[in-house]
Amino acid sequence: MTDRAHLDIELIDRYLTGDIDAFNELMDAHEDRVFAVCLRMLREREAALDATQDTFLTVFRKADRYQAKAAFSTWLYRVAVNTCYDHLRRAKRKRTTSIPEGHDSPDPSTESLLEAVEVRPDIEEALADLSADFRAAIVLVDLQGMSLEQASDTLEVPVGTIK
Repeated sequence: MTDRAHLDIELIDRYLTGDIDAFNELMDAHEDRVFAVCLRMLREREAALDATQDTFLTVFRKADRYQAKAAFSTWLYRVAVNTCYDHLRRAKRKRTTSIPEGHDSPDPSTESLLEAVEVRPDIEEALADLSADFRAAIVLVDLQGMSLEQASDTLEVPVGTIK
């Protein structure tokens, strides 16, 4: 297990004993990558911000369900992907308009993250044409750098499906 994985387990244990600061540390360590996953899945900045927040709310409420059989990040990304699936289902039922492009981000680090994760328009278009399941696999392996095994664990599918 990596140092990050050990630290995550320690932080989860501290949080479960009532240390809210431990949860804040977990969130600080993972929020940029969770946001990047959500942005790739949902393809809209505001929807990705909402999904990121919903992901951490779910983790906040259900941290006791995490089992240290896999890395915390694997479980966290599974929660993020499931949250994105929920957002996509809701979006199909009710189309909404997004906030105009010129709207300022409440957090300047979000803007720099957005710039850092931008992908060429042709790749974005190709991702948009994929089903949510295929898009999740590509986002986790090719854009987030997960191994095939980690993505397989996260998406709860065989490694061959990820390939």
